[in-house]
Amino acid sequence: MITGHTGLICLLGSPVAHSISPAMHNEAFAYHKLDYVYLAFDVAPERFCQVVDALTVMNARGFNCTMPHKRLMYERADRLSPEAQLIGAVNTVVQEDGVLTGYNTDGKGYMAAVRDAGYEIIGEKMTLLGAGGAAASIISQAALDGVSEIDLLARKGKSWDAIQEVVDRINGRIKCQVRMYELQDREQMKKSIQESRILVNASSVGMSPHEDGCLVPDSTFLHGGLIVSDVIYNPRETKLLRMAKEAGCPVFNGMYMLLYQGAYAFELWTGKEMPAELIKEKYFRAG
Repeated sequence: MITGHTGLICLLGSPVAHSISPAMHNEAFAYHKLDYVYLAFDVAPERFCQVVDALTVMNARGFNCTMPHKRLMYERADRLSPEAQLIGAVNTVVQEDGVLTGYNTDGKGYMAAVRDAGYEIIGEKMTLLGAGGAAASIISQAALDGVSEIDLLARKGKSWDAIQEVVDRINGRIKCQVRMYELQDREQMKKSIQESRILVNASSVGMSPHEDGCLVPDSTFLHGGLIVSDVIYNPRETKLLRMAKEAGCPVFNGMYMLLYQGAYAFELWTGKEMPAELIKEKYFRAG
């Protein structure tokens, strides 16, 4: 029930119509009998700062940022958590007395999803495809948690310099060795994947409505001992995951990364634990 006291928490991104976050967070608010509502707003990048200012004026408790706003929020935040500083991107914001503190729960959510799927990758090598905010958060948290090596393959574009800064910070502060290569280098891609325990697609390639997209050319790049994961959850089985399953690789999608990054965000806003098992059963089991 909406009241005159109902607090606003929301998602800012583009596109957002597919997001399961509103259902997930509103279920958690109801479970704890909290007078909040979570909504999703499709916001163009050129309007992002205007919307953030409006939410601050309206005293919104906080919000999530998804593509393409994570780096914009990193630049806009008044304060940054240590992991957000390392990553250079923000996906969760807490507002208190007009001060916006930026956090990044994506990497923690991904590593929790790996464990939830039943895999242990600490001390192993990872290959990751992509250079956006999700990529930065995953390599940062994986390095912090103890993954031994990470090969990152990305296109040389507007995100290249930003992810290079993240890689440099990781290599300068953490024992994990991260290397960057151009995505077009197919020979290096195959070599990196063949040496890895886990492959992560951290790009938007393959996301609905462009389900035919895949950054890995064919199944010869994969091997039977490889875990293949995708941060995408719409569709729940991307072309990459379908190819990997046919090659005999264990796979998982981005659904539980979404669940666990949301659980960390929920606790930042409310101080309470999200009822993850209840929400998993109600909204995620079909995946």
